Order: sequence, then C-alpha cells, then structure tokens
Amino acid sequence: MTDSFDLSVVDWSKAQFALTAMYHWIFVPLTLGLGFIIAFMETLYVKTGDEEWKRITKFWMTLFGINFAIGVATGIILEFEFGTNWSNYSWFVGDIFGAPLAIEGIMAFFMETTFIAVMFFGWNKVSKKFHLLSTWLVAIGANLSALWILVANAWMQYPAGMHFNPDSARNEMLNFWDVLFSPVAINKFLHTISSGFLLASAFVVGISAWYLLKNRHTLLAKRSIIIASVFGLLSSIFVGLTGDGSAYQVSQKQPMKLAAMEGLYQGKEGVGLVIIGAPNPSKTYNDDKDAYLFKIEVPKMLSILGYHDKDAFVPGIKDIIEGGYTYKNKDGQEVVAPSAAQKIEKGKLAIQALADYKTASDSGNKEMMAYHKKILDENFEYFGYGYIKDVTSLIPKVPLVFYSFRIMVGVGLLFIVFFALVLYLVVEKDIAQKRWLLRASILMIPMAYIASQAGWIVAEVGRQPWVIQDILPTVAAVSRIGVGAVQVTFFLFFAIFTTLLIAELKIMFKQIKNGPKEGGH
Repeated sequence: MTDSFDLSVVDWSKAQFALTAMYHWIFVPLTLGLGFIIAFMETLYVKTGDEEWKRITKFWMTLFGINFAIGVATGIILEFEFGTNWSNYSWFVGDIFGAPLAIEGIMAFFMETTFIAVMFFGWNKVSKKFHLLSTWLVAIGANLSALWILVANAWMQYPAGMHFNPDSARNEMLNFWDVLFSPVAINKFLHTISSGFLLASAFVVGISAWYLLKNRHTLLAKRSIIIASVFGLLSSIFVGLTGDGSAYQVSQKQPMKLAAMEGLYQGKEGVGLVIIGAPNPSKTYNDDKDAYLFKIEVPKMLSILGYHDKDAFVPGIKDIIEGGYTYKNKDGQEVVAPSAAQKIEKGKLAIQALADYKTASDSGNKEMMAYHKKILDENFEYFGYGYIKDVTSLIPKVPLVFYSFRIMVGVGLLFIVFFALVLYLVVEKDIAQKRWLLRASILMIPMAYIASQAGWIVAEVGRQPWVIQDILPTVAAVSRIGVGAVQVTFFLFFAIFTTLLIAELKIMFKQIKNGPKEGGH
C-alpha cells in the first residue's frame, strides 16, 4: 500500500478531514442536546396546557431547525471523504465500518427526517400527543445517529468483533454485538452525547441571560433557564463520570494517547495527575531533558484514574517505544510489552505473509497457504506497524494533546459549578439582578464549544498515526490521488463551511434578536 507517492497527500488529507469534522462538530452537539430540551418543554405544554410553554418550545425549535439543516450538509460531505480521500481505508475495513453508517442512515436519519416534518409543520394539524411523540422521536433519532457514528469511531480506536480475511485482504465482522457494545464504544457514546447536552444547556442559558439583560421575554428566559440549568447540571456531572470511564479505557487500550495527554515520557508507579503545567517543547522521548517547564500535580491520581490502583505502573512514551514493561493483554494475562522496533518487525512479517499467501493462493499451493496464514495470524495485531518507517512517528503531538485535555477537563468542571449556581439563583433568588452572572452566561456559550472541540482533538490527535489502532496507519489508508486535488478541495470546503457558519450565525442572531412570536399559535 505504501508504494512511492507524494507523502504530503497524507498531511493534506488529514487536514481536510480534520477541517470537515471540526466544522461538522460545531453543529452536531447543539442538535443532540437542544432536541431533548425542546421535548421537555413541549411535555410541560401538553401536561399543563399553558400556551406560554408552547411559545417557548416553538422559539427554541426554530433555532434547532436552523442548526440541524446545516449539520446534515457538513455530515454528508464528511462521509463522502472516506471514499475520496481514504479509499484504502474504506476497502480494508468497509465491511465493518460501513455497517454502523448504513444503520445510521436507514434507521436513525430516516426517523429524524420523517418526524421532523411533523414537529415543525404539524402544530394544530395533528393531536398534541402525536406532535409531542414526534418531537421526542426527533430528539431520540438525533442521538441514535450519533450512536452509530460513534460506534464506528470507537471501533477505529479499538477494533473488536472482527477478523482479517487474507483471500479478500479485508477485515470482516465476526460479531456485530462486540462492535456495538465494546467498552470503548459505550464510554465514547455516553461521554460525547452528554457533552452535547451540556453545550445545548449552556446555549439556552446564555441566550436566556441575554434576554434578561435586555429586559425582554423575561418569563421565557426564566423558564428556559430552569429547564436548561437542571439538564445542564445533570449532564455536566455525567460528563465527568463518563470521562473517568473513558480515561480508564484509554489507559487500557491506547497507552500512548494517555502518555501524550499527561506529557508522561518516563513511566513509574503511583503517577500523579498534572493539574497545571507546561510540557517542554524541546523534549524528545530518549533525551534527559525535563518533561515539563513547570507542573502542579495531584499525587498518584493518574494511576488511580488509569488503573484504579494508586500504586499502578503507568508507562510513559519512552517505555512504550522501548518496551520491556509488563501489562495485561486482551486475555488478562501478564505479558512483557514489545518495543516499537519489535512491533515493526512483526508488522513486516504480517505484510509479507499476506503477500506470500496471495502468491501461494494463485498457484493453488494449499500447504503453503496454510503456512503463511499461520504467520499472518500470529502477527496480525501489529499489521500496521509494518508501514512505520520511524518510531518517532508513533508519538502524537504531545503539547497539543496535553493542553487540549486540560481545556476540556477544566471547562467541564467549571460548568458543574456554573449550572449549580444558575439553578440556585433562578429558583431561590432573582437571577435577573445578578447581571455579572448573566454576562458570564453569554460567555459560557463559546466556552462550551471550545471544550467540545478540545475533546475531539484529544481523541483524534492523541491516536495518531493510526486510522485503525495498530492495524492501519494514515500513510497506508490514504487514497493515491494528486496533492493538488486535495489542496483545492481543502480550500473549497473551507470557504463553503465558513460561509455556512457565517450564514447560520447571521440567521441565529436575527432570530434571537427578533425573539419568539407573541402568542402560542
């Protein structure tokens, strides 16, 4: 797969995919959470018959619709890029990766598009209960869409429920349920959707705070703040709990990502968690320079979070590259970690065994086919390492992952305090008089988006250079196309997505400025 070609195609393809994914993720989390907030509001309308709740529901529903439409457009382009820029990847694992995407399109997306029409245009045309059901199904459908996408992403981080077929040179699914219910998939889904709930709650609280500052639509604002702050507080706590589960899975399945998150170069027992620090930008894995310019840490906390043992050994970047430490494999057995160089040799053996198997197959030599397949099976878990030329390419960009992780965690903890304070003041006090908090609430909207984007940087940059962990690196997954074509589409997509974002913001700001329509009809 790595015959001579312009390696800048890899960088430009990665940049294009990152651009598309990050723009797409501007729209998705708001949809995930706002759908449920709208459903809660309409439930109160149906239960109480209060027309003000209907007016509130319709206002937030309009903002949901604007965001939903643009999110769909960017999502479609993102899926097309697997075929245009990552065709080797699509061939290699299409039988597995395509399954959750197909289910997402057939079940979740169609459920959304079917009932969203009723949700927007069915007022006074269908019964209240059927309209409410449609609203709930749209909210559930949006999150089911996220489920299947996140299952596919989690499989790339931790490939499970599959085997490699040397006859087709493709990975094939063995057990769908192992793919769906892998611990990585479960944690990724719960952590991601709850972060979307948090973001949507911050969005509703911030806009409602703006109305209170302007002394407009005060009843709508206060009611919206109550719903969003309760939902946001519960979501922010759940984000923390699922984040702990995600950290544990990373430590078990992707130790290099954990080491990059912490800027940990030299492993040891009872490792502390760095709260505030600055990694040394000139540090390399095999020199004697200090890993940090400065740091403040909680003793033993990383060992607790990563291994649920305060004295557990946490491997650093140097340990992972050089091997020699012990860890538990997939079967729970204590084994000695091979070095990166040993993994590369095993990967080369696997790649050569596949080529030899194909040669034996073409000549009809079944005995040699069995022999080479045995070698392939024994070394396949390191198949992707056979394409690695330099062990340093196995190390992610440590400062970027390190700082992104702290932004994500720090802002997440801040939101627990923020929602608790907002909920207390809106229920027990007159929040309209706390103008400093109302202004801060508006600023919390971009903070939520920054934390959300930082989380994806940790997840995706932290696992580089892998498209599929240990099995397929980016250099072997990319399409063999001219770099010029990728550059042109990169800047074209950048212009299109930026235009869409500006258009959405203008429409959103205009809608917010106009406010809800008077009356509930």
